[in-house]
Amino acid sequence: MDKKKLMIIDGSALIHRAFYALPLLSNKNNVYTNGVYGFLTMLYKVEEEINPDYICVVFDKKGPTFRHEQYEQYKGHRQATPSELVQQFPIIREILDAMNIKYLELSGFEADDIAGTLAKIGEKESMEVVLVTGDKDYLQLATDNTRVLITRKGITEIEEFNRNKIVEVYGITPEQLIDLKGLMGDQSDNIPGVPGIGEKTGLKLLKEYGTIENIYENIENISGKKLKENLIENKDIAFLSRKLGEIITSVPIEIGLEDLKTREPDWEALRKLYEELEFNSLISKIAGEDLQEEEIYSSLSYNIIDYSSYEELISTIKEENKFGFKFIVSNNKYIEDTIMAVGIKTANSMNIIYLDNQEEFANSFKSIFEDKSIKKVGHDLKSDIIILKRLGIEVESIVFDSMIAAYLINPSQTSYSINNISKEYLGYYGKDEEILLGKGKSKKSFDELSKEEIGDYLAFLLDTVFNIEDNMKKIIEEQEMLELYYDVELPLVEVLGSMEYYGFKIDKEELNGLREEYNEEIDTLTRDIYELADIEFNINSPKQLGEILFEKLSLPVIKKTKTGYSTDVEVLDKLKEQHPIINKILRYRQIVKLKSTYIDGLLNLLNKDTDRIHSSFNQTITTTGRISSTEPNLQNIPIRTDDGRKIRKAFIAENKDYILVDADYSQIELRVLAHISRDSKLIEAFNTNEDIHTKTASEVFNVPREEVTSLMRSNAKAVNFGIIYGISDFGLSRDLNISRKEAKEYIDNYLRNYEKVKEYMENIVDLGKENGYVETILHRRRYIPELKAKNFNIKSFGERIAMNTPIQGSAADIIKVAMVKVYNELKNRNLKSRLILQIHDELIIEADREEVEEIKELMKGIMENCIKLDVPLIVDLETGDSWYETK
Repeated sequence: MDKKKLMIIDGSALIHRAFYALPLLSNKNNVYTNGVYGFLTMLYKVEEEINPDYICVVFDKKGPTFRHEQYEQYKGHRQATPSELVQQFPIIREILDAMNIKYLELSGFEADDIAGTLAKIGEKESMEVVLVTGDKDYLQLATDNTRVLITRKGITEIEEFNRNKIVEVYGITPEQLIDLKGLMGDQSDNIPGVPGIGEKTGLKLLKEYGTIENIYENIENISGKKLKENLIENKDIAFLSRKLGEIITSVPIEIGLEDLKTREPDWEALRKLYEELEFNSLISKIAGEDLQEEEIYSSLSYNIIDYSSYEELISTIKEENKFGFKFIVSNNKYIEDTIMAVGIKTANSMNIIYLDNQEEFANSFKSIFEDKSIKKVGHDLKSDIIILKRLGIEVESIVFDSMIAAYLINPSQTSYSINNISKEYLGYYGKDEEILLGKGKSKKSFDELSKEEIGDYLAFLLDTVFNIEDNMKKIIEEQEMLELYYDVELPLVEVLGSMEYYGFKIDKEELNGLREEYNEEIDTLTRDIYELADIEFNINSPKQLGEILFEKLSLPVIKKTKTGYSTDVEVLDKLKEQHPIINKILRYRQIVKLKSTYIDGLLNLLNKDTDRIHSSFNQTITTTGRISSTEPNLQNIPIRTDDGRKIRKAFIAENKDYILVDADYSQIELRVLAHISRDSKLIEAFNTNEDIHTKTASEVFNVPREEVTSLMRSNAKAVNFGIIYGISDFGLSRDLNISRKEAKEYIDNYLRNYEKVKEYMENIVDLGKENGYVETILHRRRYIPELKAKNFNIKSFGERIAMNTPIQGSAADIIKVAMVKVYNELKNRNLKSRLILQIHDELIIEADREEVEEIKELMKGIMENCIKLDVPLIVDLETGDSWYETK
C-alpha cells in the first residue's frame, strides 16, 4: 500500500522569495500582488507534482521567539519587511481559507519549527513527508522518509534533497548540518558562529570529528594556530550558534493530522478573489472552468468551407464591407512554416478554411484583402500580415487589432492573449494558445491539434475581437490616444510585419571566419589561464574559478555569495592589478559570450533558403513604448568594442545592386527633454546647433567653453544622459569612478543651471502620484503604482520611472511615427528599397543603388519633420555595403 503524503509549505519563505523575484505587480485598486501570485504559482506546481493527501502552510508570527531570549541580537540586523509585502500576507491567508488549506503560526516559534514538528508527526504515522521552502536550514530535517524541496532561481526551479542527497553533496549527515551552523554561523539570521570558519573549513572539521563536542575534545589536534585560537576563544559562541540554528521539532501544536487532509476548495470564493486580484492566468485552476469553456463554445458555431463556397463568402464580405481573419501555421514560425488554416468572420457568419490549396485561396481572396474600402480586424495581426506576404498579398485597411489596443490601454500587463482580453472586457474565458498548446519545453505545435480544436480556437478569437472592438475604442478615445492608436501603433503593425518578412541578409563566410578567429583565441586564452593557475579547471565554473583565485592563488576575497566566492565582473575588475590571470579571464569571458551568443546564435537562426535573419519585432513588450527585438535580439549586437563591431560586418545588403542606408537620430532624448521641460538654455543650445555636452561641461564645471577638456565633456555627457534616467549621486559616482560628494556636486550644478529641467523632474513626479500615471507627448500612458509605495527603494524606483518615461516614451513615439511615414512613402512611390531594421534611434533601409539619393532625401526629410518640437530633430545619414560600414 502506498504511503500517505504530507506536504508542508513554508509560506513565509516562499512569499518573501516570490516578492523579490517578481516585478512589483498590483491590481486596479493598487493592491500589491506579486508575492501572492508567485506563492500560488509555486503552490499549484508542487501540489500537482506531489499530489498530497495532507497539506499545511506554516508562517512566522510577528514578535520575538525563544531564540531572541537566548540571543538578543538574533536576526537583529534585518530590515523591516516592506509595507508592499506586509499587506500581502492577509491576502494569502484569505486565499488559503478559500482553498480549505490549513495554515499555522504560533507565538514564540518560527515557521520552520512548526514545519519540523509536523514532519516528525508525519513520520511517526509512517507518512512520506515533503517540505517545500526557500530556506536551506530545512535540510537538517531531511530523512529517509522526509524530502526537502528548495526553490531556486526565484520561484521557477526546485532542487530536491533527501538524506542520501545531503550526504552526497555535503559529505555529512543532515544532523551534522546543525553543528555546521554552530561553527560557521549564519549572516542572514545574525547567528555569530566562530570567526574565520566558513563552510569549507566547517565541513572539513565535521568530516574529521563528527560533532562540535568531538572537535573541542580534540582541540589540541586541530591544525592551524589561528583556527585553534578562534575555536578556543569562541567555544560558548559555537554552542550558542548551534542552538540558535537548530529547528525545534516539539512545538505544542493543538491540531491533528486529520485537520490537514486535502479538501475541496470553495470554488466560488476562490474565483471571486482571483478576479479581484486580476490573477487571470490562475482562473483555469478553478474547477468548473472546463464546463464554462464548453458553454461558451457551444454558442460559437462555425462553417467549415472549401473552394466551392469562396465566391459566396467573398460576396458577403463585400456586402458587409468588414471582416476579421486569423491564420494558423504548423509551428508558429510565420516566415516559413506550413499554413494550415484561416478563420474568416463577418458580422453574421464564422467560417473556417483548412488550406489544402494555398494558391486557390490566394487567387480568390487577394482582391478582398487588398481592397482599401473593406475594413479588416483581428488579434496579433502582424503574424497574419507576414503570412499574407508569403501568399503574395498586401493587406490594406486594417482598422482594429485587439492586442495592440489592449497594450495601449495598459502597457504593464505580462500577457495580451485573447483569453486574458476576453476575461478583461467580456467577463469570460475561452481557449487560447497557452491553453491549447501549453507552455515552455512541453509546448505543442498547432499541427498536433485536431481540426475541431483549431476551429474552436479561431471561432473564439474572432468572436472576441468583434465583441470587444467598440468597448476598447471607447477607452482609447477617453484616454486621448486615438491619434496614437490609428496613426502610429496600428499602421506600425504592417511596418513591423514587413521588416520581419524581409529580414537582414547575413554573410555566412564572415561569421564563420569570426568563429574560427574566436575559437583560436579561446584556445590560446585557455592555455594561458591553465599555465598561470598551474592547473587545469573549468573556467566557466564560478565555483572552480573562485577556488583557484582565492584559495590556490590567495587573491583577496572581494565578495562572497551563498554558494562560495563571487567571481562576477565587478569583482574581477577590482582584481586586475593583483594577478595577470584576471585580464585573461575577463577576455576569455568576453570572447566566449560573443561567440556563443552572436556567432553561433546568429548562424542557428539563419533562414537556410535566403541566408537572412528574420528577427521578431515586439510591439507590446516594453512599458515605455519602445520596440524590442528577439530571436535574435538585434538591439544587443555590441557596438562599444572592436570585437563587437566586427559582428556587424556580417550584416550586409542583399547583393551588389543594393546598399544599406542608416539614418540615426542625434541626441533625441536630450532634445525631447528640452522640449518637455521648456528649459531656455537647452532649447537655445539645440537651436543654435551648439555642442550640448561642451555647454553642459562649461556650466557644471564653471569654466569657459574653450577651456572644457575632453574629460570634462565626457563627464558632462554622463550627467546629461544620467539626468534623463534619474541617476543618483551613487550611480554617477560609480559610472565616472569619482566620489559620491563630487558626483552630487555635478548633479546639483546641472540642476542649478537648468532650472526648468529640475522643475520638470519635480512636477512630473507629483503629477504621476496624483494621476497614477505619466504620459508621452502623444499621450501614451504608463501607470506607476510604485509611486505610492512606502518602501523607500521602491518609491525611488517609481520616481525614476516617472521622470524617464515621458522622455524615453516620447522618443519611442517619434521613431514610430517616422517608421510609419517612411514605410508608407516607400510604398506610395513604388520603390524597390525596403525598411529592414529599427534599433534604438536608427532606421536602416536596404536601398536599391539607383534609388540611394532619393532614399537619403526621403529619410532625412521625414525623420526630421515627423513631429514638431521646440528644438530641431537632427538625423545623421551613412551608407555602406554592411552595417559595420554605416557606423
